[in-house]
Amino acid sequence: MSHGHRHDDHGHHHHHHHGDGDTSSLPPALDTSVPDEELTPSQLSRRGMLRRTGLLGAGLAAGSVLAGAGEAAASVREQPAKSSKGNGGYLWLAGDHHIHTQYSSDAKYRVIDHVRQANAHGLDWMVITDHGSVAHAKIGVEKVNPDIVAARDQTDDTLVFQGLEWNIPGAEHGTVFVHPGSNEVAVLKEFENSFDGSVKDASGNSPANEALAIAGVNFLADQVRRRKVKDALFLANHPARKGIDSPHEIRGWRDAQPTIAVGMEGAPGHQAGGIPKPNGPGSGRGIYDNSPSADSFAAYPLESYRTWGGFDWMTATVGGLWDSLLAEGKPWWITANSDSHNVYADTAVRGPGGDFNANGRYEDPVYGTGISLTDTDFWPGQYSRTHVGATSFAYKAVMDGIRAGRVWVDHGGLISGLDARLSAGGREVTLGGALHVRRGAQVDLVIRIILANGPNWAQFQPSLARVDVIQGDVTGPVADRDTFATPSTKVVKSFEVDKAGGTVRLTYSLGRLDKPVYVRLRGTDGNRSAVGAGGAAIDPAGPAMDVLGDADPWKDLWFYSNPMWVLPA
Repeated sequence: MSHGHRHDDHGHHHHHHHGDGDTSSLPPALDTSVPDEELTPSQLSRRGMLRRTGLLGAGLAAGSVLAGAGEAAASVREQPAKSSKGNGGYLWLAGDHHIHTQYSSDAKYRVIDHVRQANAHGLDWMVITDHGSVAHAKIGVEKVNPDIVAARDQTDDTLVFQGLEWNIPGAEHGTVFVHPGSNEVAVLKEFENSFDGSVKDASGNSPANEALAIAGVNFLADQVRRRKVKDALFLANHPARKGIDSPHEIRGWRDAQPTIAVGMEGAPGHQAGGIPKPNGPGSGRGIYDNSPSADSFAAYPLESYRTWGGFDWMTATVGGLWDSLLAEGKPWWITANSDSHNVYADTAVRGPGGDFNANGRYEDPVYGTGISLTDTDFWPGQYSRTHVGATSFAYKAVMDGIRAGRVWVDHGGLISGLDARLSAGGREVTLGGALHVRRGAQVDLVIRIILANGPNWAQFQPSLARVDVIQGDVTGPVADRDTFATPSTKVVKSFEVDKAGGTVRLTYSLGRLDKPVYVRLRGTDGNRSAVGAGGAAIDPAGPAMDVLGDADPWKDLWFYSNPMWVLPA
């Protein structure tokens, strides 16, 4: 369960950074078999932070997994339960796959600044994703790599991936990242030069540009097949922000390479954007303050251009676009990230001099004497976390966990751990899994949550007020690939939580099932709720649409899980 910082300390040594490692290579701070007195001061400090936030020693055994991302959940095999590792199960590793440095034209921090901050805020893995651009494609990919390699060596207990933020031809942005190795720069550089919408002047909405995006996803799959890189993943970023990621494009990416194109940001970064003036930027959470353009998908409603409880409309709407994919039986996962460029209330400014276009980077940041209240971002791990169930503390294990959908996300440290399983007849699956049962079998959902047991980075202890179970029928492929709704999905159970700390155990019976269904979870601090778009019978108390200029992210906290399927036969 949890960010199961069972990982007894990423005290794996830096030479494991390019390998797959195992739990024996955990950092000392996470390795509970290492006594406190044997830790260095910095390791002891990290262990203390993990204990205070409930992230050390909290891991629970997980069930089986989704074996690859098939074309439909029905094509997925159920795997046997995992053997135990130490105190059992997966390592739930928290991370962030969307982070910008001085190698992005609109950011300023060094790689090591973000890595140190991510490490201090409890993250186990992170992806450096500087913007795709002519300058980045020409020199930035190579120039940032030595900084990433150095950061891997300097920080034992945070895995640092190199990636980039792809300007998806015909669509929005996306994270592309690869497993570390001797070809990571070459593959990313070729990908960016060949398929980036900005580099190729292919940003507009057209069939040719959509085809170029598919070609880019196919290229990544080919690099893995040819063993140029051990692994590669693509996730769509802030998908509803401008309305230009149409439903058929999202389906197209996923269907072209379902083991590469695996999901989207369920919640965007830039969450500090909603803090009201004069103490904040006075904009929108995620900088979701847009209106439709000529390239926008015309059928999206105006409310899709806003966040809902900090989450993207595609994820936050029960029975919406995300659910329409899940109802097809298509594995498509959500994440939550910082999109960190320039951090709210920080004092750093870009170093003087330099020429970004010529050098592919800004000069190192310097102390700016003032506190910025107009920047929109948090440090990696300060507010948003993506928790991945991994088989070991290793790059490949994190990527495999994301691909399998063993992922849950939270804002503001709302909860410290989540373990959810569907069970029937002594067999069970966890997040991302598909449980195969006989027709008419009794299926139960068991949820265990570690409540927040310490202050978050805003210095208050969040309180979980309610947990919702959302269930939908699996109805198969849609006739219209621009479908973005599914009528059968709804909140089937809400649990009020009246505990201030410790662990909560919740159970819900799905009954005896004779048709395929999926379930996913959502939880809230209860501060802001509204009837969902489908009406009270579908979602009686979902997230409310965030108000531009008045959306303090710390006052409206949610967590979401990825789905699990039940497939009667």
